[in-house]
Amino acid sequence: MVKAQASIDIQREPESVYRFVAEEFERNYPRWSPEVKELRLISNGPIGVGTLARQVRVDQGRRTESVFKITQMQAPRRLTFQGTSLPFVVDYRFDGDAAGTRLTFTFELRRLDLMMRPFEKLIRSAVQDGAHRTVRNLKRLIEGECAPQQRRA
Repeated sequence: MVKAQASIDIQREPESVYRFVAEEFERNYPRWSPEVKELRLISNGPIGVGTLARQVRVDQGRRTESVFKITQMQAPRRLTFQGTSLPFVVDYRFDGDAAGTRLTFTFELRRLDLMMRPFEKLIRSAVQDGAHRTVRNLKRLIEGECAPQQRRA
């Protein structure tokens, strides 16, 4: 198993961060993860637990297609995906209050193909770099586009 995790503080309340990541996922995911070349929801209805999506990614020159489904969607605290065609789990956690959000992103590749095992150390490093890049991209986009919550007097 290859696992990577990264956290970052975002100066927006959890509801705004969650909305950007979870509720506006189809629009925003390719923006914070430019490796995503194509994303399409393949379930009907509003996004929620059980929603299926198909993505095409190009990571370090390697093209992959996968289908994944939302397994947890707990506003405004957690969003989790699990691969149905490839063995991966992606988890976003949102902790905080009106002053800001601690976003924690976790990626797990639950199994490596036999031919990829000699490259496990390189893959682990690339996945960790990707996790850090993901949270930095999210912070930049959210703080740049989501207005801070107005404080009540």
